[in-house]
Amino acid sequence: MGSALKDNNESTAAARRNARFMTTRWSIVLHAGRGEGTGARDALARLCGTYWYPLYAYVRRRGYNAHDAQDLTQEFFARLLAQRTLGRADPARGRFRSFILTALGHFLSDEWDKGRAQKRGGGHDLVPLDFAAAEQRFELEPADGTDAPDRAFDRQWALALLDTVLHRLEEDYARAGRTALFAALKATLVGGRESLPYAELASQLGSSEGAVKVAVHRLRKRYRELLEEEIDETVASPDEGREELRHLLRALGGP
Repeated sequence: MGSALKDNNESTAAARRNARFMTTRWSIVLHAGRGEGTGARDALARLCGTYWYPLYAYVRRRGYNAHDAQDLTQEFFARLLAQRTLGRADPARGRFRSFILTALGHFLSDEWDKGRAQKRGGGHDLVPLDFAAAEQRFELEPADGTDAPDRAFDRQWALALLDTVLHRLEEDYARAGRTALFAALKATLVGGRESLPYAELASQLGSSEGAVKVAVHRLRKRYRELLEEEIDETVASPDEGREELRHLLRALGGP
């Protein structure tokens, strides 16, 4: 009975995940890139809100100074929809991470010299870009030159995605009126179980150690769910989602 119930739950979860790919932000962007659609701009803006700093850092790693990297990043996003770049995306190779980095590479090689005389941004305000904070962040990164631009981009992409997931998780707990619980437990999202101070957390929360273990399990489970959702928003199939998760772990130095 228990095994059958587990199999049924897993099948239901898989069905829900498969259905998500019909309405992900990336699928909306791909569809709108071949025609007209007001939803594409909002979907693209949300995606770019995660990706813009990794792209800015990539441009800096390519040897551009801060001023030119700012101009390039701003103009790239301004043109992304205006030139129907999205209409040329291949759904069969649907990772947004791969698509947008390739598009930026083409832009750096072919488009920047043609458009340099144009006003920065071309009058399009797609994503608010805080370049001052971005440059401060970039200057804190290792400057030993050991990371190739592509590898550095992948690491920054992974960190940005995890930051987005953590923010969504925090919002979940805030909506449930459990902000204090999240603040106490969020550090348990990293490290092994043996390093988690369950007894200390129980004392801090005025709870039992067993209740804390359950709360940590639920926190980690929801974190994993949100991470899978975010990844699914940027790929075209469940198989790509699983591979993208493995890629994320490798980018962070995992096996």
